[in-house]
Amino acid sequence: MTGETNLDELIKSLSAVLVEGLYVFVTLKPDQKLASIEPRMTFREAEGITYILLKSEAETHGLSYEFPCRMITLNIHSSLEAVGFMARISTELAKHDMGVNPVSGFFHDHLFVPEGRQHDAMNVLRKMSES
Repeated sequence: MTGETNLDELIKSLSAVLVEGLYVFVTLKPDQKLASIEPRMTFREAEGITYILLKSEAETHGLSYEFPCRMITLNIHSSLEAVGFMARISTELAKHDMGVNPVSGFFHDHLFVPEGRQHDAMNVLRKMSES
């Protein structure tokens, strides 16, 4: 079940899908439990727990949030040991003055790009796969 590690193959086979919904980043102290939320991702840090969730869900729960963004899923099973994949994508997006928060799952990588820049990001990714 290992994913692709060859950087050229990863870029060439890159297929990006814009996921529906507007996402935000929220942080809560470790003792704050929100059983009724369904985040796309959680990550425990020393300062608290980071959640990536829908903006509407954060607002429903009265949570402060940052970075309204759109999620792009890269539909290639990249290995967790692949070298340079996210670096190449981040570098290319930076050339277009666009920050990105990448998240790697077991099967796919996901990019959280600023709201309003999602189509620019999709164009950059398409051009990368064509080159």
